[in-house]
This record gives sequence, structure tokens and C-alpha cells, in this order.
Amino acid sequence: MAADAGDPRLAMLVDGIVRLSRGDLGSRIVPSPARDDVDAVITGVNLLAEELELVYRQFEKRVENRTAMLHQAHLDMKRMAMTDALTGLSNRVDLVEKIEKALSAQRDGSPPPALLLLDLDSFKNVNDRFGHDAGDDVLREVAERLRGAVRTTDTVARLGGDEFAILVTQATMEVALGVANRALDVLSKSIDVGEFDVHPRASIGLRVATEEHTAESLLHEADTAMYAAKNEGRSAIKAFEPVMLYDRQLRTLMASELRDAIGTDQLCVHYQPIVNLRDGSINGVEVLVRWAHPTRGMISPESFIPLAEEIGAISDLDRWVMATALQQYAIWRAARLIPEDFQIRVNISAIELRQLDMVDFVRGLLKRMSMPPRSLVIEITESALVSGGEVETYSLLSFKQLGVCIEIDDFGTGYSSISYLRKLPVDMVKVDRSILREPATGSWQPEFVAAVFQLIRAAGLGAVFEGIETQEQAEFLRSLGDVSGQGFFFSKPLPEPEVTALLLSGSALPLPQVGQH
Repeated sequence: MAADAGDPRLAMLVDGIVRLSRGDLGSRIVPSPARDDVDAVITGVNLLAEELELVYRQFEKRVENRTAMLHQAHLDMKRMAMTDALTGLSNRVDLVEKIEKALSAQRDGSPPPALLLLDLDSFKNVNDRFGHDAGDDVLREVAERLRGAVRTTDTVARLGGDEFAILVTQATMEVALGVANRALDVLSKSIDVGEFDVHPRASIGLRVATEEHTAESLLHEADTAMYAAKNEGRSAIKAFEPVMLYDRQLRTLMASELRDAIGTDQLCVHYQPIVNLRDGSINGVEVLVRWAHPTRGMISPESFIPLAEEIGAISDLDRWVMATALQQYAIWRAARLIPEDFQIRVNISAIELRQLDMVDFVRGLLKRMSMPPRSLVIEITESALVSGGEVETYSLLSFKQLGVCIEIDDFGTGYSSISYLRKLPVDMVKVDRSILREPATGSWQPEFVAAVFQLIRAAGLGAVFEGIETQEQAEFLRSLGDVSGQGFFFSKPLPEPEVTALLLSGSALPLPQVGQH
């Protein structure tokens, strides 16, 4: 039955369709009891509205889920941007943000935060000796231990490499020192790395914030205190003092001056005679570098050699010393001042052993100076040999093949054993001065010294004792057999003219009279 043009349902139908087109999917048209064609259309429109509403709700749900996923992805990305990938600790970005919040809370009346910076001692040796995978395992274990040493309100961060930070909120110096000591305590226990144990000790710098601090200035001053702690030795804690800034600035200045000094007349080499204890003859010299600073006077190698390693100048320094010493050897040899078995000993750093061109550099020097390879003795510290990796071992074997002698320096400082050294391409051992003690101190132990000598000889290695300061020490060592030595009893390190004069004299240094030199 057709609807009358004045049927109010037609107006309702048109109004419902308009609302539906505008997005009002919840609107419905109430059918009449007539159940005619108009009501059929109304029912169809209502069904369409229901379907559209269902589709819309499903779409809305998908959009809501997608939005939640995007939000979670954003949170995950932010967390990743704020987290150290290796350890799961906060990274520098997150640490700076939390320092700023803590400083802001301080300005609002809360107690100040304190910042601890930790640098693992000798961690590089772990990577060199056991590999970077083992080093990563150590870093992860260190991270877990540091987490357990702090309060729940504190933040542990890894800033990169083997450097960590702890932000101690609402701190006093006493609270901060307590956290620092707990950190040292948990790091004092060994970590298993395969068959070996690693002791990840650390140096810690501490700074309690003031109202004038920014995040960067707090980091800088804690870092300055940490460097002071490293200079003091293993497992040290140093609280920041303003004078440390001056020391660091001076160190930075020295670093710049050292670069300029290498290869100029500021640096020179001295030579300490190596004496055959059987007859007092000089059978070699050790080359020792000196820095005559134009304003600060003579600077000890203990100060500038570690600095050269730190700033990456040690290779240039080592090579300058090597070239200068070998040139002097050639002069002495041309003047017939030295015997055929005379050897010149030059120290090179572990860093230099990792330079693949070092062997070629030495080969070129030997050829240019017409120097027999066996007349050069390269001294390597015991720790460098023990912690050396494949490149270092390759360099040592290449030196050996070249005919250069390898000597272990500072033997007896506690790093290795004779059984281990027998596996290395080593010719001689220089026994550290700590093995010899002044009899007056009560620690002179001839039997122990003799045992060390017998172990060295049993390993098929030559022995040189350094730090000989008394006639009693010299005479006892002479009684052991074929031994060489050096020390102030014979001669202090001398500049080239004095050594040349000594060689020109042609006289041996008989043990009863050597003190006069």
C-alpha cells in the first residue's frame, strides 16, 4: 500500500537518513504498526544503520589498538633511547635528565643529589687477554652488582666503555660515601671468566651537588674527581676539591706541550750502564727518556709516559727514543768504543706492540744504522706480555725472527710465573728492584733472590738485576754465576757525553771500586 504524501513517517524517514549521512549511527526510526512499504524502508534503514555502526565500532577498535601499539612503540623507543643496550642500565641521556630533575627538586627545598663516577681499573687487560665477549660478560655482571649496591631511589648508569655512574638522590657526603664504599665492596669479589677470575676493581670520583650546579658541571666535577682517584691507585674514592680542576687543566696543558716536545731538544735520553758482575765490564746500557721542560724543569718519566699513552702520543715518543738510541749506538760502534756483545736496551709500550708497522720500523732502523739485530734488546713490561693478545704475540714473534732480543722488564711484580714465560719468545728477564732490599730494612733475603735466579736460569733465560744499591747486594749476585745488573751502586743514568767518556776510558768497573762512579 502506497504512503500518503502527508504521511509523517516520510518526514521521519528523510530526517533519519540525513542524520545517518552525518554520522549519527546510533539514531533509529521507530516503525509504525501498519507494517507497510514505508515501514519496510524504515526497517531497512535501521538495519543499515546497525551495520554501519558495527563496522564503525570495529574500525574504532582497530584504530584504538593501533594507537595503543604506536604509543607502546613510542615508549619502547624512548626506553631504548634512555637505556644502555649491553647492560640495561640508564645511559648518559637518561642520567642527565634525572640529574636535572634532582637539581630542580633541590632548588625547591629537597636535599641535594650526589654523583659518583666509576671507572674500572685495568679493564682493557680483560678485553685484550680474554676477548670482548668476556669483557661484555664482566660489564653485565658489574652492572648487576652496582644495582644491588644502591637504594631504590638511586640511578645506576653506564656512560660507555668501562665507565659507570651512580646518581644518589637526597644525599649527604656520608650517604654518598656509603654508596661508594658498597660499590667498591661488591666489585672486590672476583668474576668467573672461563677458567680465570677477574677482579673488577674501580676508581670512584664523588661530587655532592650545590645550588649552582648544572647537570653538565656536576658530571664534569665528578669526572675530575674520578681522574684524581685513578691517579692515586686501585680501588680509590676521591671527593671533588676545587684544586683538582687546576690539576686537570695543568695535565691538559702538559699534554699539549708534550706533543710539541717530542722530537725537539726538550726531550733527551740518558743511559744507565748494565754491568757484567763477574768482572765489572759494561756490556750494555738501558735507554731512559727525560723531559727538560723550559719552565717546569726536569719532569720524571713516571709523569709524562702515562700521559703520552693517554693522549695517543706514546708511539711517536717510543719511536723517537728508539731512533735516537740506535743512532747513538752507531756512533759508539763506529768509534770502536763498545765490544761486539754490547747491547742497547729500549723500552717500548704495550700499545706500540699493537702497531702492525712497528717491526718494519725497527727493521728499517737496524738496516740504516748497520746494527746487528742481537745488539738491540726490546724491554716489555711483564704485565704487557701476560695481557697481550694475538697482535702483540705476532709482534714479539716477528721481533724474534728478526733477531732482536726480548727482555721482560719489572719481573717479580706479581703478574705471571716462570712456567708461563717459558711459552713466550723471551730471551732475558730483568728482575724488579723490589726483589732486592736494603739489608738495613731487615727484608734482605739472599736465599729468595738466589731461588729467583735459579728459576730464571732453569727456564733457559738470561738474568739482569736492577736496583743494585749496595756492595753486599753486588757481591752476592756475583756469587750466583753469570749475572748482569744495574743500579746506583754502579752508576745513575747518565747523559750521552758522560757515558761516552766512561766508554772512552776503557776501564772496567771492578766491584770493590764501582761506588766511585
